[in-house]
Amino acid sequence: MKLIISRFIAILILVIPGLMAMTGFLFMKDAIFWFYSDHGNTDVTPVFEWGHFGLGLLMFLVGMSFLGGWILFRDRKRNYVGPRFKEKRKPKPPAQPTP
Repeated sequence: MKLIISRFIAILILVIPGLMAMTGFLFMKDAIFWFYSDHGNTDVTPVFEWGHFGLGLLMFLVGMSFLGGWILFRDRKRNYVGPRFKEKRKPKPPAQPTP
């Protein structure tokens, strides 16, 4: 039972940023759509909703950054990445001569 609960929690950790990124994308899409749809209406002066767009951009970037970082971490652990994305190893310090 403990394994099932831990896997469910792991799925939630990945689903929540994915939903956040999706919602952010929809906020940005809606802000652009409302701006362009108001151009056909002569009764309204079109105003771009920068707050709505900015919140959507922030949510999208945070969600996608989390998912991308998780995928990179997992692939590094399983050695699936190319040499460009491998972790840099620190060089060993030179040996100190003994007196």
